Amino acid sequence: MGNEIAGELHMPAARRSPSQSRSRERVERILAAAAALIAEAGSDAMRMSDVAARAKVSIGSLYQYFPDKGAVIRTLAERCNAQGRECIEEGLAGVRDIAGLKKAFSELVDTYYGMFLAEPVMRDIWSGTQADKELRDIDLADSRANGALLAEVLSRLRPDADPGELAHSAFLVMHLGEATMRLAISVDRAEGDALVEAYKRMALREFES
Repeated sequence: MGNEIAGELHMPAARRSPSQSRSRERVERILAAAAALIAEAGSDAMRMSDVAARAKVSIGSLYQYFPDKGAVIRTLAERCNAQGRECIEEGLAGVRDIAGLKKAFSELVDTYYGMFLAEPVMRDIWSGTQADKELRDIDLADSRANGALLAEVLSRLRPDADPGELAHSAFLVMHLGEATMRLAISVDRAEGDALVEAYKRMALREFES
């Protein structure tokens, strides 16, 4: 469902939007290089000069697209969120009843948890979310968007329910899911697995109310 946190993150994401294929390819190299460096040593150790060297671009070229390290981080975070939202859309697309929703949602949680466990860049970014306002804003916007996807399904399955209540419940379920993943990867694996299972039980009960 939804790839570093260090220093001040005050600037917007990418400074210049790549319009030509050559520029897009350069941006992809930059982001791939940053992700590789984060995976190897974490975001705290990543420097813009290292990113430029790994991506084989000049430092000036790097700053044309990303004004600072924080912009690289936020772009990677937004990509993670976009991937996660696509996963949610696909997972909920075939839901036709509450039983189907519970099954699909449970599978989505397992998939998302697996992504957190397997992807060091995602873990690095979101482990520092609460310490950085701009990443918190990205996280909140992602939870709202994912909540809207869930609320749309709930509204279809429970047409007599209050739309506002469904929207609030769906938003909360999705936001708590993000928090659960961050907590789960901060403890040992057995406890993390148990926390994810507890979250699933709580969320699935909400769908029945």
